[in-house]
Amino acid sequence: MASVAELKAAIDAALQQIGDGQTAVQAASEKLTEAQQTLAGALEGSGHETVNAAQASLSQATQELEECLAATLAAVEQAQIYVSTL
Repeated sequence: MASVAELKAAIDAALQQIGDGQTAVQAASEKLTEAQQTLAGALEGSGHETVNAAQASLSQATQELEECLAATLAAVEQAQIYVSTL
């Protein structure tokens, strides 16, 4: 059976990995925002349906990334509360 110290260390390691994942999600979100802005510029000069579809897809991906980030933030808070009670 794992000791409390080992359990805390494992949770801390998991929290670090989640933090790294959050950083990656934030970077991806920034890239998506840049791509949306580029597409918005292209859209001004074109009514092409492909550009519209790409912009909609990027908007959806951005929303999904933001939801993922919010969920991981909530999970981190819960884990930190749990660790503090150990």
